[in-house]
Amino acid sequence: MTISQQLRRGADRLRARTAEARARADTRALPAGPTAPAADGATVAAPESAVPEMHVHVEEKNSVYDQAVPDGLHVAAAWGWRVIVVAIMAAGIAYALAYLSEVTIPLLVAVLLTALLLPVTKRLHSWGVNLGLATAITVLGGIAVIAGVLYLIVSSIVSQSSTLGTNVTTGFKQLSNWLQNGPLHVSATYFNPDEWVTRITSWVTASQDTITTYAAEIGSSVGHFLAGTALTLFSLFYFLHNGREIFTFCMRFFPRRSRRRVDGAALNGWQSLSSYVRATIVVALADGLGVLIAALIIGVPAAPALAALVFIGAFVPIVGAFVSGFVAVLVALVALGWVQALFMLGAIIVVMQVEGHLLQPFLLGRAVKLHPLAVLLAIAIGIILGGIVGALFAVPMLAFVKTFVQHLSDEVPDPSTNQVAR
Repeated sequence: MTISQQLRRGADRLRARTAEARARADTRALPAGPTAPAADGATVAAPESAVPEMHVHVEEKNSVYDQAVPDGLHVAAAWGWRVIVVAIMAAGIAYALAYLSEVTIPLLVAVLLTALLLPVTKRLHSWGVNLGLATAITVLGGIAVIAGVLYLIVSSIVSQSSTLGTNVTTGFKQLSNWLQNGPLHVSATYFNPDEWVTRITSWVTASQDTITTYAAEIGSSVGHFLAGTALTLFSLFYFLHNGREIFTFCMRFFPRRSRRRVDGAALNGWQSLSSYVRATIVVALADGLGVLIAALIIGVPAAPALAALVFIGAFVPIVGAFVSGFVAVLVALVALGWVQALFMLGAIIVVMQVEGHLLQPFLLGRAVKLHPLAVLLAIAIGIILGGIVGALFAVPMLAFVKTFVQHLSDEVPDPSTNQVAR
């Protein structure tokens, strides 16, 4: 055999091996199928194990990559994407509530009032009163109580307006004299009444457009407030009268197999919310009564109005009553002087100590156990998202959510013994 023949035979062998290698590569790259094209255009049968081998190869590669990632990073990634999803959902809910605040705020107020007044409606109905009539009596009675409290506050302010004005003028003069002749040596021009009148007149003249805009905004706000009040009253009536039917309808949005657990969790959350609202009412009444007694003893003007302010502020736990009580200290300072203001401050501190060490552990501790740090964080987040209104609703919502989630996180019952809620 000549050298040329040997070279030609070697080239044919190499060409055949190359064609076989290409055929095997094409077979592995093809999806599952019965045939695959050969290098010369013909079709050859694809091996049955080609695709499974490819899948095994990919799985082995992924397994190698997974083993290269630390377990801590796996756990962090699994937690991370879930936290991101929950955060996005929470942000969406918060944005929707804020965007629809003219509807959501009256509804939330109606829910809190329902938690407070529902026992009254049930008691009247148990005495044989028609449910609709019992609901109407409860709503009208609540309106009468609120109107009576507002009347007492306004009448006390009006009756003491002249005395309060005189005391404020005297206190302002004492404060100005101390600032001028005391260690600060503030210039007397800052306390010249004529100078302030001139400044105010100039500002009013130069800001007529701004004042007109503010007046229009105030008128619009009053209209929104009246509309929200009407929506609150209507919602309160129907929540008291048909609350269970409304909740049953909402339960239809949940799968049948989970309705019983969601219903139980919501019931426990509602009981915690109701207990919290009633306990907060008692604490607020105690704070307001304590400030009223102290203000009357010291002789602070408009004592009922200051007590009502402390009562409202007490609905924001930990900080609300203290901040609103500080207003009473300022009124005592301006109207009566330093000594009475210090006595008023001492009375506020005593009231806060009684609330923090006696009333809150005894009443709120039984209603729902919330850590003080959780309460402060909830109030801070509520203020950021909704201002004062957000602070008022933050802790009640936290009480409901805490109990609701705690009940859902209990051990899942056996499916064989779990009856589906109808």
